[in-house]
Amino acid sequence: MSRYTGPSFKKSRRVGFSTLETGKDLARRPYRPGQHGNDRRGKVSNYGEQLNEKQKVRFMYGLSEKQFRLTFAKAGKMSGIHGDNFLKLLESRLDNLVYRIGFANTRRGARQLVNHGHITVDGKKVDIPSFIVKPGQVIALKEKDKDLKCVNEALEKVIKRVEYINYDENKKCATYVRMPERNELNADINEALIVEFYSR
Repeated sequence: MSRYTGPSFKKSRRVGFSTLETGKDLARRPYRPGQHGNDRRGKVSNYGEQLNEKQKVRFMYGLSEKQFRLTFAKAGKMSGIHGDNFLKLLESRLDNLVYRIGFANTRRGARQLVNHGHITVDGKKVDIPSFIVKPGQVIALKEKDKDLKCVNEALEKVIKRVEYINYDENKKCATYVRMPERNELNADINEALIVEFYSR
């Protein structure tokens, strides 16, 4: 299955989780989409719980099933806890870090900035959203793109940034200081269920 490009709010309601991490997608209608979305649901099986958890994270980061599975496999080759490593790899994607910095309001917008060649890593243009940024690398806008209206509007809305990113407001660039700790990531994600899903 290819990457989902439909309404984000609909997918958030489908999995009962704010994939935009703002809560706006569930504020008005916090129930499943469709004619019977507000009906009471029966008991969900273990498989259903695992699948829902996987879909929550996949929709949140905007990955296709193949990308998601390959990233999961890559995390399994790292030392440490598989689930934690998986979330850290997802956070280290270039499109996600562009979003965390505040160059875009959403991950979709961040992916578009990367795809269109507006972003550099250590001074070199990178137009691959799935590029894994390593700690110490610097993410910046290309010199001619530093006055992009959409970027400036997004930056004005930033209230707080994550601690593993060090942002230089004058240069409009950010350093990926370190990989995040698990307690700095979304507490509503149960990565153990995703590990169980792929371990079946």
